[in-house]
Amino acid sequence: MLSPALLDKLNDQMNYEFYSSQVYLAMAAYCSAESFDGFANFFIVQAEEEKFHAMKIFHFINTLGRRAIVSGMKDPSNEYGSLLDAFEQAYEHEQTVTKRIYDLSDVAWNEREHATINFLKWFIDEQVEEEATFDSIIQKLRRIDNDSNAFYMLDAELAKRTFTPEA
Repeated sequence: MLSPALLDKLNDQMNYEFYSSQVYLAMAAYCSAESFDGFANFFIVQAEEEKFHAMKIFHFINTLGRRAIVSGMKDPSNEYGSLLDAFEQAYEHEQTVTKRIYDLSDVAWNEREHATINFLKWFIDEQVEEEATFDSIIQKLRRIDNDSNAFYMLDAELAKRTFTPEA
């Protein structure tokens, strides 16, 4: 059974996942305005993933017979110094999400709330993938520097990214 403290933390994380979606939409808008269409697609897909994560928590809360509480968050940043800056900020954001998931998992462990512990394992695994993805793109952006051909190829690669939610 979810304690009030654990329920509050789950609701908070659900809302942070919705906020994450907005963070990535802001980055997509920046990329689009700079005509980095493949990079914009990457962030649009990322925004959809984050919304999926939020809804996963929403449904978990409701499945346990509790109520998901949706609340507003602060406005995301809409200013980036460069494409690399946007990805570095995204990577930092994912590191924050990881810390939040770990903290949430610690509360579930301390309360011995096994259903929530099991549920959060998926998010822990997901965060390993998320951080690795952003780190990889940052490393590529740093390596290609001013090589317009390599940049074009990376933009084209990211234009192919899609999101298919799991069943």
